[in-house]
Amino acid sequence: MGYACGSSTGTLGKESSPSPSGYKILVKLPLSFIVASIFPTATVPSHVAGIGQQSYMNPFAPHTPFLHPALKPHADLDTESHWGAVCALMEDIDKAVKAAREAFQLGSPWRTMDASERGRLLNKLADLIERDRLLLATMEAIDGGKLFSTAYLMDLGACIRSVRYCAGWADKVQGRTIPMDGNFFTFTRHEPIGVCGQIIPWNFPLVMFVWKIAPALCCGNTVVVKPAEETPLTAIYMGSLIKEAGFPPGVVNIVPGFGPTAGAAISHHMDIDKVAFTGSTQVGKLIKEAAGKSNLKRVTLELGGKSPNIIFADADLDNAVELAHVGLFYHQGQCCIAGSRIFVEEPIYEEFVRRSVERAKKITLGDPLSCGVNQGPQINKQQFHKILDLIESGKKEGAKLECGGGPWGDKGYFIQPTVFSNVTDDMRIAKEEIFGPVQQIMKFKTVDEVIKRANNTHYGLAAAVFTKDLDKALTFATALQAGTVWVNCYSAVSAHCPFGGFKMSGNGREMGEYGIHEYIEVKTVTIKIPQKNS
Repeated sequence: MGYACGSSTGTLGKESSPSPSGYKILVKLPLSFIVASIFPTATVPSHVAGIGQQSYMNPFAPHTPFLHPALKPHADLDTESHWGAVCALMEDIDKAVKAAREAFQLGSPWRTMDASERGRLLNKLADLIERDRLLLATMEAIDGGKLFSTAYLMDLGACIRSVRYCAGWADKVQGRTIPMDGNFFTFTRHEPIGVCGQIIPWNFPLVMFVWKIAPALCCGNTVVVKPAEETPLTAIYMGSLIKEAGFPPGVVNIVPGFGPTAGAAISHHMDIDKVAFTGSTQVGKLIKEAAGKSNLKRVTLELGGKSPNIIFADADLDNAVELAHVGLFYHQGQCCIAGSRIFVEEPIYEEFVRRSVERAKKITLGDPLSCGVNQGPQINKQQFHKILDLIESGKKEGAKLECGGGPWGDKGYFIQPTVFSNVTDDMRIAKEEIFGPVQQIMKFKTVDEVIKRANNTHYGLAAAVFTKDLDKALTFATALQAGTVWVNCYSAVSAHCPFGGFKMSGNGREMGEYGIHEYIEVKTVTIKIPQKNS
């Protein structure tokens, strides 16, 4: 590890009182305190000690298990603003960038390290993630309301596989020789870009952390990472694992902070060579603008979506209903690839709606750490009210509310699983990214009609088609304007495959070979020679 916002003794920040400038002042708490908060009887792992970080802790119950604000009673929801917060400012980003730049200097331990050794360090990091899988999954659940089962089985599994995938690439990033005309010997070098700023979203904190740092490190870059202010805990803990794995100082720098301060500082920084961001389209535009106004740093963006999911009458209906359900309600609907525009062919429309409502009503809401729970809370009050507002707009604009449609329970940011039928393309719920457990089901008649309607959006992140007709499937795979098209499946994402969007869903790709290439510069070297021979 290099620079980390906080003291050198391993600390988390607990909010005290606002400073005159409006920034939050932090009271220091031991980093090991978070482990005791999650597992009160656990022995704190020795590798946690000595890593300088800061985040937030629960100031209301310092001797009780950590409680996510989304699980607090409705009467206490306004106290969310009193939770501890991070305060990374421009000077913190400067220090992190300086540490990253020093680690990237020619002759440094990182720059002179064998590529195979970079791969070994990444594989060691994967081993440590696997060792601490239970702790990391629990952090994801308490920090963002993610189901523990989802975090442990899906997210942590994806993280481990992604790090190992990138570890395998470390000594395979290579240039080519080029048969240039004339008496020249020409070859290309694939070199690391330099210092990469990486801004992480709150919905998949650990997966996106890994998707950002692993390709960058395998190519030899250094990084400055800003985790989401809502969910910084696993990024902070990963700092201790990165240090334990043996990465040289300054290679990875983790700076928790808010978007308008720390995120903006990364985007505008003149000594950062690339920014990678996952989040909203609105913020993605600001980052790209900042890059243009500063040093024209390279930018990759993975942004929002309003993905079409097209169900034909010849599809396996049971499979289509289940995967359309999972494709929308997974992680409380807080997923950029959510299949939130479901187009169903007219002959099976009524039956599809009936089965979808029946499936949605089987969802069990509750504490994401509890067994048998299928849906946890939304991330925060802002998202909670945004989703409810969009649900109300659906009712007012004439969509038929089949089930759900409001808050659930007397505490927390829980929203009933909601299904709308008779949705038309001009309704807000059919156009705006809801990011919640709200399923919209629309009807179509012809192939040409549904292709046009599916592409009638500013977004282009993902799409799916369910049919037994291979010709129809290939037609849609070509016609749909999306970075990923699934046929008879949904949310099938892998470290081996490039992921990213068309149109306003982003630029560039993450993971797969294409994602590795986002972190290299190609240099052409031409040498004059006396005589060239074939």
